[in-house]
Amino acid sequence: MAKRGGFPGGGMPGNMANLMKQAQKMQRQMEEQAKEMETKEFTATAGGGAVEVTISGKREVLKVKLDEEVVDPDDIEMLEDLIVAAVNEALRKVEEESGAAMSKLTGGMGGGIPGMF
Repeated sequence: MAKRGGFPGGGMPGNMANLMKQAQKMQRQMEEQAKEMETKEFTATAGGGAVEVTISGKREVLKVKLDEEVVDPDDIEMLEDLIVAAVNEALRKVEEESGAAMSKLTGGMGGGIPGMF
C-alpha cells in the first residue's frame, strides 16, 4: 500500500520547485504589464467626436475635450450623457487591453492545474 502524504520517488518536489519558478516568473511579468498599462493613454469619443475623453491605464481621466457646438446651455443633459458615454468607452478600452495582456500571460497556465486561472 502506498504511503499517504509523501512524494514517492522524490519526483514531486522537483516539479513543485519548477512550478514555483514559473509562478514567480509570471508574477514578475504581471507586475511589468501593470506598470506598462499605467503609462498608456486611451481616448474615446462620443457624439460623432464632439466629446473626446482621454484616460490613463490607471483609470484616471486625463483630459476632456468639447467642441463648441456641443456646449448648449439649454441642453446640459445631452452634454452630460456624451461625457459619460465617452468615459465609459475609454474605460472599456482599458479593460479590453488589460484583459488581452493578462490572457497572453496566463494563457498556457490553466491547462494542467485544476483551480488555476
